[in-house]
Amino acid sequence: MRRWFQLVIATWFGGLVLLASQACAQAPTNVGVYYFPGWRNDTPYAPSNRPWERIQPFKEREPLLGWYDEGADDVMRQHIDWMLSAGLKYVVFDWYWDIDNKVYLDHALAAYFRSPKRERLPFSIMWANHGKAPNNRANWDRMVDFWVRFYAPRPEMLRIDGKPVIFIFLARELEASARKFGASASELLASAQAKAREAGLPGFYFVAGAASEETTVVRDALKTGYDAVTMYNMHRPPFVQKESYSYAELDDAYRAHWRTYEAVSPVPVFFPMTSGWDKRPWGGSSDPRHDGSMSVPSEFELHLRAGKKAIEAGRLREGQAARWGLICCWNEFGEGSFIEPTRALGTVMIDKVKSVFGAAKPVSPKE
Repeated sequence: MRRWFQLVIATWFGGLVLLASQACAQAPTNVGVYYFPGWRNDTPYAPSNRPWERIQPFKEREPLLGWYDEGADDVMRQHIDWMLSAGLKYVVFDWYWDIDNKVYLDHALAAYFRSPKRERLPFSIMWANHGKAPNNRANWDRMVDFWVRFYAPRPEMLRIDGKPVIFIFLARELEASARKFGASASELLASAQAKAREAGLPGFYFVAGAASEETTVVRDALKTGYDAVTMYNMHRPPFVQKESYSYAELDDAYRAHWRTYEAVSPVPVFFPMTSGWDKRPWGGSSDPRHDGSMSVPSEFELHLRAGKKAIEAGRLREGQAARWGLICCWNEFGEGSFIEPTRALGTVMIDKVKSVFGAAKPVSPKE
């Protein structure tokens, strides 16, 4: 009798383990890419009045489309076609808001909205909050109202649990800005959620950006009001002051962050990946040796494969139905972080993305 009881318990427990493993295996992996809209002349918040002129001395970075007119419909259509061919599931546009209550550098996003294939590639925005905004509560409220009115209702906006997804570049900057006018990040995020619900939405899905040394941001994400964590780019391992001097070192740094995020985050992780770093067109890094951190295609593929392994090995948090990865970047030619096809490499970088993550069915914005 005792042996029979042990057998029943073992079978029951084994079934639970099998069901759990099957659930983990069935959770899809959705990989997206950041898009930097900094390539139109005479545009406020662009890194230069003639940004392509800063890139032209670096011949290997010339886009396959040439020095294009960013925001043109044909350019965005080609970008979307390439992203879809690579198996990318969503695109996150860098997005800028200032204390004058205006949005900047949205010309590429406007072109995306005109694209007939946009619903096959859901979009989100990454609020680049390293400027002066928000400088008061009204400035914050106006920005949230803008999201609620112009982005959240769009059927092609990326959604998780039905909530429109908003990335915040640096969680620490939002906290610092809020404190200047007597608030906190948690209060601002809560007010944004209230505005979303008042508009008939289930709320926003906020993703916090954390820098290399900010494990506290990751650990406290849920308490602050974030639904997930990630990072735009990284330069060194956690709690290490030396920045990378090669792509191999940069890859090691990312792998260290994947392990840290996975270990301490109470919320889902959008695992960050990168094609490299070389900021010389924008004036260079403070330590010039850091600018030797761009990848060659074979290194990039190994990085992606390691990223895929980390993503798929990560635990699923409560209610998490999918796994997420995010590549920096599509077209940050000034920082050396790009996978957009170039005349030097052709489509090899997006081919690597496809070879690792596949060209599966695009994710629905509502998933």
